[in-house]
Amino acid sequence: MADVKSDIEIARAARKRPIMEVGAKIGIPSEHLLPYGHDKAKISADFIAASRTKPNGKLVLVTAINPTPAGEGKTTTTVGLGDGLNRIGKRAIICLREPSLGPCFGVKGGAAGGGHAQVVPMEDINLHFTGDFHAITSAHNLLSALIDNHIYWGNEQGIDTRRVAWRRVIDMNDRALREVILSLGGVANGYPREGGFDITVASEIMAILCLATDLKDLEKRLGDIIIAYRRDRSAVHARDIKADGAMTVLLKDAMQPNLVQTLENNPAFIHGGPFANIAHGCNSVVATTTALKLADYVVTEAGFGADLGAEKFFDIKCRKADLHPDAAVIVATVRALKMNGGIKKEDLGAENVAAVKKGCGNLVRHVENVKQFGVPVVVAINHFTLDTDAEIAAIREEVAALGVEAIVCRHWANGSAGIEALAHKVVALAESGQAQFAPLYPDAMTLFQKIDTIVKRIYRGSEAIADKSVRDQLRQWEEAGYGHLPVCMAKTQYSFSTDPNLRGAPTGHVVPVREVRLSAGAGFVVAICGEIMTMPGLPKTPSSEKIRLNEMGLIEGLF
Repeated sequence: MADVKSDIEIARAARKRPIMEVGAKIGIPSEHLLPYGHDKAKISADFIAASRTKPNGKLVLVTAINPTPAGEGKTTTTVGLGDGLNRIGKRAIICLREPSLGPCFGVKGGAAGGGHAQVVPMEDINLHFTGDFHAITSAHNLLSALIDNHIYWGNEQGIDTRRVAWRRVIDMNDRALREVILSLGGVANGYPREGGFDITVASEIMAILCLATDLKDLEKRLGDIIIAYRRDRSAVHARDIKADGAMTVLLKDAMQPNLVQTLENNPAFIHGGPFANIAHGCNSVVATTTALKLADYVVTEAGFGADLGAEKFFDIKCRKADLHPDAAVIVATVRALKMNGGIKKEDLGAENVAAVKKGCGNLVRHVENVKQFGVPVVVAINHFTLDTDAEIAAIREEVAALGVEAIVCRHWANGSAGIEALAHKVVALAESGQAQFAPLYPDAMTLFQKIDTIVKRIYRGSEAIADKSVRDQLRQWEEAGYGHLPVCMAKTQYSFSTDPNLRGAPTGHVVPVREVRLSAGAGFVVAICGEIMTMPGLPKTPSSEKIRLNEMGLIEGLF
C-alpha cells in the first residue's frame, strides 16, 4: 500500500483538457463560456436561457447511508458514475455542490471526490474556486450592514431591535461567533443588540441562489427575505430597506454555474453548496436544469444520508423546480455498515459479517425511505481493499429482500472501468419507466404536520415535539400565508434520531424541535432539532494543521 498516491497527488497528475474543449463536448460554444484560467469557466445566462426549450435527459440522485468517520464516498461515487456512464456511451454530466472552507480546514476535508474519481482542479474547487461563496458572504453581510444602518439613521421602517431575524455569516467554522453583542462602544456605533454568525452554507442567500431560476427570480427572492419584525409583529423585508438590487449585483456572476472536468475529462457542473444537516443540501437548480438540457444523464448528489439530503432533494428541490428523478443510488461501505453495527473504528479491519448484517438495518431503512418517493433504487458498495466476499454477500442478501440489487464499485481505484456494472444498472432503472415520483407530503398540510410526517415516515420516530412558542410561531406564519412551504430539517447527520451516537436504525424516538426560522425568500421553513448548530466549531486537531505549501510552492495536506 506504500505506493498508493494521495488524492491531491492523483489530481495534480491529471491530464486536463482546456475548458473550452470540455464545454464543446456538451454543446456549449466558447463564446458562452466565461473562463477562469484554463480549467474553470462559468456558463453564460444567455446560453442557459436559450437551452430551456430542449428536452430533458434522465436525472439520477446519489445519496448514502448515515455517515460515519469510516466514510461512504458519496461524492466519489457520483463522479465515478458520471465517468462510468460516459464510458458506456451515454452523454453524462455530473452536478455537485461547491465545498465550504469550514470543513476543508476542519475535520471533513473537501468535496471533490477521491482516488481516480475526482473533479479537477481539486485545489481550486476546495478553496476559493470562482469566488461564489465570497459573493454570497458579501451579499449576506451587506444586508446585515444595511439593517443596522437603517436603524441608526432613524429606523423609518419601525424595526423592533429585539426582533431582528437576520444574522451574519462567515465561511469558516468559528464557534466563538455563534452569539455576539453588536454595536458596543458608544453612540457613534449604533444601538447595542444581540446577534450572531452562521456559516455561509447555512445562509438563506445560499439557499436562494440554489433555488432561483434566473437573475430576475433571484432579485425577487432576495427582496422577499424577512429581516426583522416591527412591534406589531408585522414583517420587514429586504426590499423595504432597498437592499435587493445591490445584493443582486453582488451575486450576478455567482448565479452562473461553474464548469470543470473529471479526471477522465468529462463535464462537471459545480454550483452552490448548502449543507444538508442545517440547510437543504443540494446544488443549484440552474446547474441541474441546464445539465438536463445538455445530457442523456445527469448525476447529482444530496448531502449526508438519505434521511437528510435525499429527503430535502425530493421535498424541496424537486418540488420547487418540477424535477422528476428517474433513479437513485444509495452508497454504502462495508466499513461504515460495521460502525452502524456497533464496531469501533480501530476494529474495522477484521472480518465481521454479523456486524455488517446488523449495520445493514441502516441501509435497509434508507432504501425503504427512498422507495417511498416512488424512485427506483440500486445500492453501490464503495469497495475497500479489506472488504471480504462474505461481508459483501451479506449486504447483497439484506437488500435483495427488498427487491434491490447491490453492486460492488471500484471507481476509487480504477476510475470508470471500476463502475461499469453500476452504470449499466442505472441506465436499466432509468429507462424502465418504474419512477413514479411524488413528494412525501402535500403543500396543504400544516407546517408542524409536515415536520411530524418526516419524523414518523423518514426518521421512524414516535413524534416531533415543540414548545408552545414554536407551535405558535408556525401558526402565525401559516396565517401570514406561508403554510404551503416545505420544511427543511436541521438535524444531526449521524443518526435517524437527534442523538449522534444512536446509530443503526432506531425507532420510537422523539425529535425535539428547538427553534424554527422562516426563509421566505428561499421558500421553506427551517426546523432546528436537538443540539444541531448552524455555526460549526473546529476539532481539537483541525485539518488546517497539515495544510501548507511545499518547497515547490504546491499545496500539501488538502484532501
